[in-house]
Amino acid sequence: MTKDSDGFVRAIARGFAVVEALGRAPGRHTLSEVAIIAELSRATARRMLATLVALKYCEADGRYFSLRPRALGLGLSYLNALPYWGYAQRALEDLRNGVGESCALAVLDETDIVYALRLPARRILSANLGIGSRLPAHVVSLGRVLLAALPKTERDNYLGTTEFKPITPRTIVDPKKLARELKRISEQGYAWVDGELDPAICGIAVPVRDQAGNVVAAISINTISGTTDEASARKKFLVALKRTAQDIRTQTSPNA
Repeated sequence: MTKDSDGFVRAIARGFAVVEALGRAPGRHTLSEVAIIAELSRATARRMLATLVALKYCEADGRYFSLRPRALGLGLSYLNALPYWGYAQRALEDLRNGVGESCALAVLDETDIVYALRLPARRILSANLGIGSRLPAHVVSLGRVLLAALPKTERDNYLGTTEFKPITPRTIVDPKKLARELKRISEQGYAWVDGELDPAICGIAVPVRDQAGNVVAAISINTISGTTDEASARKKFLVALKRTAQDIRTQTSPNA
């Protein structure tokens, strides 16, 4: 459905745009700031904010508006709808405790990954990433696994339409080179990325599948770049990663 479709409800779209605007740092914004971020007129932004205040999704404090705890339920509704999410928290905790490294679970949202779980180890800085944080999919192992699992037509469209910007000197920005890497990941069943998002961090990831075999998420182990290479990470982490992914998969069954 496009924005020009008769079924497209603009008021709902504008309301979500305002919620997303309020969610940006520093977490409180004036009417003018909300209007600019959400790309709305001041009059429209004012109506959206008044409605959200009435529904107790946000509150006003003088000139400033901020989200209320009730807004958290919007994101939790998605997480609670994932059949494996509750179990995945325990599974990733066990994995993190077993390997002593940061672990995460993410899903693909167009060209980004979105963290559904992230359990940092104390030896790696959190980098302010948590549930709901987004990163470009092509620069992290989680994203590479998810991109590699796309149907060929979707993957080709992604490679042909996405602008790949270098974040570090190691970032792959050539679509042809990235296509070869995604093909390799699809064949070997895991992704290894070293220093393409942050020069100090590397990671290995595997897909999480549902009962039908479809890739629905990815899990990763991340550690300090330079402390291990791909061969060592595969030997040290891959079996535990795949076992955890399989454990999570069993929880997608309605009878689990």
